[in-house]
Amino acid sequence: MILYHAGKETVEFPEIRKTRYTKDFSWGFYCTNNFEQAVRWANRGDGSPVINYYDYEPDDTLSVLKFDQMTDEWLDFIAECRSGKTHSYDIVEGPMANDTIWNYVNDFLTGRINRKQFWVLAEFRYPTHQMSFHTLSALNCLTFDRSEIVYDRKRKK
Repeated sequence: MILYHAGKETVEFPEIRKTRYTKDFSWGFYCTNNFEQAVRWANRGDGSPVINYYDYEPDDTLSVLKFDQMTDEWLDFIAECRSGKTHSYDIVEGPMANDTIWNYVNDFLTGRINRKQFWVLAEFRYPTHQMSFHTLSALNCLTFDRSEIVYDRKRKK
């Protein structure tokens, strides 16, 4: 399977970095199987939009958590991760809260809306894909193929 990592630089050797803010599935190295999504993310902000390509080879000995769709379990997991809690999974895969859904998640986390309101608002939103790698063993499943600069033709430059 081909996975993409969006950014502003070539990442031949992926790393897990602890940053100021946690992401949906906590700190990790994030990829997607959705090329268009990667292009959108790479084109955010200043700098050249770089897409890194990786071959992903699953390892059955690793602990993997997969969410096939947005569920209460997915929402609760994101809520815990976004609040700074860590987990013991090597890899987590599932829907990514796009900007609109992230606003609803944030409203849920801060108590501005309850769970029922979240699902009403998110019902017709279609999340995208993310796969996060949280251990060195997980990163070993990725083999760097290449990187390229890809501008989003839909965005104004």
